Amino acid sequence: MFDGSLVAIVTPFKNGKIDEKKYAELIEFQIKNGTSGIVPCGTTGESPTLNFEEHDRVIELTVEIVNKRVPVMAGTGSNSTEEAIMLTKHAEKVGADASLQVSPYYNRPTQKGLYLHFKAIADSVKIPIILYNIAGRTGVNIEPETIARLANDCKNLVGVKEASGSLDQMSRIRQICPKSFQLISGDDSLTLPLMAIGGIGVISVVANIVPRDVANMVSEFKKGNIQKAEEIHYKLLPLTKAMFIETNPIPVKTAMGLLGMCSPDLRLPLCTMSDENLEKVKKALKDYGLLKGK
Repeated sequence: MFDGSLVAIVTPFKNGKIDEKKYAELIEFQIKNGTSGIVPCGTTGESPTLNFEEHDRVIELTVEIVNKRVPVMAGTGSNSTEEAIMLTKHAEKVGADASLQVSPYYNRPTQKGLYLHFKAIADSVKIPIILYNIAGRTGVNIEPETIARLANDCKNLVGVKEASGSLDQMSRIRQICPKSFQLISGDDSLTLPLMAIGGIGVISVVANIVPRDVANMVSEFKKGNIQKAEEIHYKLLPLTKAMFIETNPIPVKTAMGLLGMCSPDLRLPLCTMSDENLEKVKKALKDYGLLKGK
């Protein structure tokens, strides 16, 4: 279900509200350009600043617009198990194909706590669950052994979005989890090496602006055209790095604003980029051939 390039899509705002019209345009742009799945309400979608009503609405809207053309993997994680279950049940009810579950942030649970948290969520629904491991933002790493235990004990817990930055850890997950367990890149710059050790694709940030290139890199690798995939990887790399020069999604939303794709509006505590970093983003866009005459 999750092969290829899935986009961790931004949530566009207008006058402080969700810009539903623009959001629909962004989804159409993604599907037209080969994106294999839409991931709403993730970190890139500024989920921590969406209230429950908005969060539910974005997922409902995504399912409605996508209309089964590609899978929808709804971000429904929380640092509260009860809230995560509530959000995930709603996503299942409105037709999301899967749920992305970030590890609880700030609480810093033990590995036992992580196991119990994710098992409770998986047991509450029937749709597939994908873990999201990003210790740099949550403060806790889901250890490979914990992931393997969950994969064996929960039949609908089917994969992990890995953003630990450690290929050693990713290799360990691949080694000890069931063969069917899906390893998905959560870091654009590591997508190609992750696929080389058994990963199936990426949940991408940079695909918000260059979906066709990210999709092509993944598909060329899967077809065995390693050299072509490598060429695309190195073409993407400077742009990818620029998208993380400040906290995601500040750079990618700024870039989308510069390209006229949507408003660059963010919700506090995220804010506009420093002038110095803004120039670096502009340069990366110009070097890639996306931004001209500015």
